[in-house]
Amino acid sequence: MADLAQIVATFGQVLHVAGIPATPERRARFAQAVIDVGPNKVTDLYWIGRVTLLSSREQIETYDLVFNQVFRGIVDLNDVSEQAEVPSPENARESGEQQPASDASSQENRNQTGAGSNATPGEKSEESDSAEPPALLAPASDDERLQDTDFSDCTPQELDLIAALVAKLPLIPPRRPSRRSKRHNSGQTIHMRSTIRHSYATAGDPVDLMYRKRKDRPRRVVLIADVSGSMEPYSRIYLHLMLGAVRALHAEAFVFATRLTRLTRFLSTGDPDIAYRKVAQNTPDWFGGTRIGKTMMEFIRDHGQRGIARGAVIVIVSDGWETDDPKILSQAMQRLSRLSHHIIWVNPRKAAANYEPLVAGMAAALPYVDTFVSGHSIRALQEVMDAIRNAQKRAEIQIQTRVS
Repeated sequence: MADLAQIVATFGQVLHVAGIPATPERRARFAQAVIDVGPNKVTDLYWIGRVTLLSSREQIETYDLVFNQVFRGIVDLNDVSEQAEVPSPENARESGEQQPASDASSQENRNQTGAGSNATPGEKSEESDSAEPPALLAPASDDERLQDTDFSDCTPQELDLIAALVAKLPLIPPRRPSRRSKRHNSGQTIHMRSTIRHSYATAGDPVDLMYRKRKDRPRRVVLIADVSGSMEPYSRIYLHLMLGAVRALHAEAFVFATRLTRLTRFLSTGDPDIAYRKVAQNTPDWFGGTRIGKTMMEFIRDHGQRGIARGAVIVIVSDGWETDDPKILSQAMQRLSRLSHHIIWVNPRKAAANYEPLVAGMAAALPYVDTFVSGHSIRALQEVMDAIRNAQKRAEIQIQTRVS
């Protein structure tokens, strides 16, 4: 009998290859839910996985097929964990779509063996034991192959595919406490209005105390990307990430090379093609030189001090190549660290095994950076989004560092 860790790892691996981004965080959430609920039926396990592992309705069809493989006995857990390549699930047709005669007969056979539906997992029939299991798995797809490929090593066709994948990545904003409060059983402060209102039923005697806790709300996110010549292989991908962040998180987006350009208004338009065309028209220094210190000072002067950077999570995407005096960048980062809540620096060069922050610009900025990640591939982009979602205040990081 496989233990829970092996089951979760194998199930997540098969889902990931099938096209569902079962990240380590989602797998951990699935495992914790299994421990908390303690399901005694396969149907209960199905719904736990569906709630914790999926992020969109389009993934349900693939999830149903993979679930029936792993938990209906079609796939052996030990075999899957040792395989380097696993096939992807067949694409099931919608019930209302017309099918050829041969496809209809094969679909009928699959239904008789308990293929499952979008609502509940299919039950395995007694006759299915002797029948040959369907070939639900195929070699790793291009999506899986590109997960760890550096953007600088991709062809234009692969970059188009990556851009489509980046558009599907889930963006979750960091949270911050609000000034408002709400009723909550685990609150620490008495909610006087609700307590008095409930005391009417007991002749004015406040037998039951109502409590409240502070609400939270999304924290502002600001993305500033380097579009100079040295960042050319990565700028295109991060422009797609900016587009998603502006629309999903209401983030602020800027790019810079020799000067700063604000893109928020252009990226918030409805059509992505129109947005990218406006960006190109309004960024004349695209793939030019790099003046990071000057542009950071410009951002603080024109936008940061006016409120955009105050209490925000700042994401800077740059390799740190600076043509100006690095002292200017050091001063800018020092001021920005006082204004912002958390600074994340994304440097694709960090992915190299022997990387050291020896470039003058990077060395000047790093002391004021809270989180330093590479972001050079799709899988590394997940680390960037995790850093945004889990951004902590600088004081909390210092306290945790001293404790550890």
